[in-house]
Amino acid sequence: MIAYALKPAFTDLRIKRYFIPGLSVKIIGALSVGFIYQFYYGGGRPSGDTFAYFKDANVIFGAFWENPVAGIKLFLARGEVSPETFQYANRMYWFNSPTEYFVIRVIALCSLLTFHSYAANALLFAAISFSGIWAMYRAFYKLFPSLHKEFAIAMLFIPSVFFWGSGILKDTITLGALGWATWAIVRIFFERKGVVVAGIVLFLSLYTIYSIKIYIVLCFLPAAILWVFLANAERIKSVIVRIMILPFVLLISGVLGYYAMLEIGEDNARYSLDKVSETAEITARYLTYVGESQGGSVYTLGEDYDFSLAGMLRKFPLAVNVTLFRPYLWEAHNVVMLLSALESFATLLLTLWVIYQAGLVNLIRYLLAKPIISFCLLFAIAFSFAVGISTYNFGSLVRYKIPMFPFYLAGLFILRYLAQRKKIKPKRRTKVLVKP
Repeated sequence: MIAYALKPAFTDLRIKRYFIPGLSVKIIGALSVGFIYQFYYGGGRPSGDTFAYFKDANVIFGAFWENPVAGIKLFLARGEVSPETFQYANRMYWFNSPTEYFVIRVIALCSLLTFHSYAANALLFAAISFSGIWAMYRAFYKLFPSLHKEFAIAMLFIPSVFFWGSGILKDTITLGALGWATWAIVRIFFERKGVVVAGIVLFLSLYTIYSIKIYIVLCFLPAAILWVFLANAERIKSVIVRIMILPFVLLISGVLGYYAMLEIGEDNARYSLDKVSETAEITARYLTYVGESQGGSVYTLGEDYDFSLAGMLRKFPLAVNVTLFRPYLWEAHNVVMLLSALESFATLLLTLWVIYQAGLVNLIRYLLAKPIISFCLLFAIAFSFAVGISTYNFGSLVRYKIPMFPFYLAGLFILRYLAQRKKIKPKRRTKVLVKP
């Protein structure tokens, strides 16, 4: 009822057809995640899944009713324990893990409205994620109105995105926040409307992502900065001048991205520049162990791989490839992996088709002509490298890579649109002689 009431305010005649179906698949995805974890994975996995978060949130929810003061302290806690909260914190698996505890706080807040119903909480998570994705969809749609159908496919109807990006998981919140952050950037730097509200939304969105998955911010910020700089350079009419200033724009974007990494590294030592390779190695080894112990599909990037910074950079193409285009069809050993393999194969076909239509020579010209393409593809490729180099488990990779999908596909669709528009030549006007 709320969705139908809000629909006229957030749609027009062209895109209203996608609003309710887009929300519906998110709801289906949110409930399906619960079914998958309950009946496919067995329901009782010790850590890291949707039920582990839900059980810890139940402790906070119970504390609110038994002792409101203890409930508030527990909700605001950052790993510290007081006499009031000790009996509750002692029962929580993720109490000392800040990233997971952020998600648990969100579940506890939703539980105040749902009386801690899993299904109802899942629907609220789906709605939160959909709000951000729809905001991003509208932002892209305003820039390219004729691509409304393509953007709907990229952002609303990719199976892995609406499945893993809708349930009670970290990925659901980060996906929604990423959508709101993109909307805010378009609002501030391109539409130049509601700058104050959009600025607040941008700050809250980036803070949310930072609190859950810092590496998304590390990939997103440099790409967004480059987008804004290139868009301002686009006002320069001369293509030659634009090409000349491009290295300076890239340098400025790189410097700002470098300092962003330094600042983030000060707050979280795991993501400081001298600890990135160590963090990647620890993550990769843990996820490989999980995949092998639970019978999952494990991949490698070669036997000669080492986790030094130079070693990681050498594996850049393989890491990007594994995120974008794997698992291959012959690497799928169960139904879940088969669906992911089909999706990856479709992505590969679309990529090759767009490159064929645009032509390698014209790709750079299109990237310069539309900075939004540079933003989408740079973020998608940087993010693909980050998760591909540190996951080593197809089961986890399917879920981790969903934030890049809407951006990568949107970038491809814009490239395809520009290539097709160039091929459409205006018809010759023929003079009609009229006898007097």
